[in-house]
Amino acid sequence: MISRLAFQRSCTPTNALTEPPRISHNVPIMPNYAFVPCKVKDNRSKLSVAASVSGISTDDRTAASGSLSSQNGALLDRVLLEKEESKGTNLNAYPSVDIKPSANDLRFGGLNNVLHSYSEKFVIRCYEVGMNRAASIETIANLLQEVACNHAQSVGFSTDGFATTPSMRKRRLIWVTTRMHIEVEEYPVWGDVVEFETWCQAEGKAGTRRDWLITDVASGKLIGRATSTWVMMNQDTRRLSRITDDVREEYVNHCPNLPRYAFPEENSSSLRKISKLQDPAQYIRSGLMPRRGDLDMNQHVNNVTYIGWILESIPPNLLDTHQLHRITLDYRRECRHGDTVESIASLESSDDGGHRENGSLKDSANGAAQRSFSTDNADSIEFLHLVRMANRDVEINRGRTVWKRKIEQTLR
Repeated sequence: MISRLAFQRSCTPTNALTEPPRISHNVPIMPNYAFVPCKVKDNRSKLSVAASVSGISTDDRTAASGSLSSQNGALLDRVLLEKEESKGTNLNAYPSVDIKPSANDLRFGGLNNVLHSYSEKFVIRCYEVGMNRAASIETIANLLQEVACNHAQSVGFSTDGFATTPSMRKRRLIWVTTRMHIEVEEYPVWGDVVEFETWCQAEGKAGTRRDWLITDVASGKLIGRATSTWVMMNQDTRRLSRITDDVREEYVNHCPNLPRYAFPEENSSSLRKISKLQDPAQYIRSGLMPRRGDLDMNQHVNNVTYIGWILESIPPNLLDTHQLHRITLDYRRECRHGDTVESIASLESSDDGGHRENGSLKDSANGAAQRSFSTDNADSIEFLHLVRMANRDVEINRGRTVWKRKIEQTLR
């Protein structure tokens, strides 16, 4: 049976579709009320159950990383239990309830109509972290993609691809990325709550730009930034297409009125050109193949897969002393299921005091060329990367990674 308090909450206007409040240090997350639609049989008056999702405080993170979702689940269990208890009783006294929550009802995010951006909070789960309990760069990249797709859905764009507008669907057009740059100052750990804010804007006549900011909710600290450029491709011919005026009109209303950049500084590292890596490379990882699970909704290898391939050519002992600070990828060619690729890397001199080391290569049994690698007195190390078709000089992806020495952090 629906309590009077729940009914009163259901009549209170919700802020579920507005920008989530920014949380200052040591201030717990305020309760968030989301409405669960209910349908009453026999054409009786409709009611709605207000779901109260309690906040997570800084000092009380649970070991179960899905605590926010768990509370949503508890709400649904409670309502379903009430429905079961109402069976066999007088329908006039206990009307049955059919619950059909939408995806937007269960998300912890919403639009900011002033900034024309979308923000959403995520809990870092146990399967998204590595041995050090910190989220991997693949986790960060996947969440960047997730919040971008949710942004597109929240403004009414298609769910059968990545943010396709009605005009794009008529012409069989999809978005593909040509460049991605991610910078992480501090990686969240298991159980942390992080907020991703994203927005898109026009980038010339041929593409669009999407930026992100990543904030630790408990401290309010900005811990990461990212930017990307996108162009349109014909889904059937796999050829690039110019952005037409009707397509631009469909998404420009959802862009900031004035340009806004995650990397506003001049000479940003996100703008640095990536030179082609020449043979012989210092590190080689061959025999890489995309799996079926690496294909996205547009039937090509997902952008995050390339990040994993690039990291395959990093010397393993570097991971013991350094963590990835920046990664930039230029996408040159589409890769499909069945292709065999290889990842090569070489050290590059860094503009900000980076490290380059020379040495002789040693053949190894696993198909990679390795050599002794020292990280002594190297606070910053920079690599150039190239992913290419195996046994062919066909570029798939160019990359650059910058690694900074790890700072010991107290486990939270």
